[in-house]
Amino acid sequence: MGVTYKYFGAPDGASAARVPTTMRPEELGGDELGQGMYTKVKPETMAAMVLTGIEGIPPSRVPPLELVVLHPDYAVVKLPPSVVEPLRRAGEEELGAAAFIWSTVPDRRGPRDAFVIYQMLHEWQQFAHRLRENGHQLYCLVWP
Repeated sequence: MGVTYKYFGAPDGASAARVPTTMRPEELGGDELGQGMYTKVKPETMAAMVLTGIEGIPPSRVPPLELVVLHPDYAVVKLPPSVVEPLRRAGEEELGAAAFIWSTVPDRRGPRDAFVIYQMLHEWQQFAHRLRENGHQLYCLVWP
């Protein structure tokens, strides 16, 4: 089945750490901003897409994400402002360029089609705007 990633909003790390531990992805209620975003794309990959494509940082220089909870059955990580802010500020051309650049990065997992990547970045951008408007930060729940 593989690993599932749910991107969600929470006002702080303590709130993000209280996600249900025994529920499957389809049973998670989500936050007040909706059901969150489910994907097969790792948060590390998402961060690298933004920082490489929009900020021009080489993939090898992408900083690690902040671990909020590490549990045998799941983990919660926070996507830092250094990832979320460039994503929020990016215009259509920057998102398109980032998608194209990321589609050409060799030896990586995830979608390879630039348009699919562009749509995904655009969806993350809209979600990041909704989170900010509600005073939330972007987190990711990871579990098998």
